[in-house]
Amino acid sequence: MIKKENHVRMVLFILGGIALKLHESAENYLESILILKKRNQEVRSIDIVNELGFSKPSVSVAMKHLREDGFIRMDPKGYIELTEKGNLVASKVYERHTLITAALIDIGVSEDTAREDACRVEHHISDETFQRLKEHYLKTK
Repeated sequence: MIKKENHVRMVLFILGGIALKLHESAENYLESILILKKRNQEVRSIDIVNELGFSKPSVSVAMKHLREDGFIRMDPKGYIELTEKGNLVASKVYERHTLITAALIDIGVSEDTAREDACRVEHHISDETFQRLKEHYLKTK
């Protein structure tokens, strides 16, 4: 469910029966932290800056909000960990991204276009539609 609020797109995220209202950008940050953690084992704000190409101040503000909202923890050395809530959101978005990307590539979409389109779709596809797409895709594999 998409809502406009202060001209910023918000996503109502239902997770374990709990409704979380997140900005798309928050979902992207959480997904990036998950990906970086898989790749590098450790994640700091500078890694996110380099991965996403955002400014240090922008990433710093985003990390502050994610920390205050209980999605991440930061240790005194600046290493970032996803909380259980943050990991649930990041994992859900990442699963959507990877499956949609793969499905688009399988039907002939170029890899770059598939990744870009999946990044847009992952935030807006309903749980029901994603589940049916996932079931169909996995049956055909």
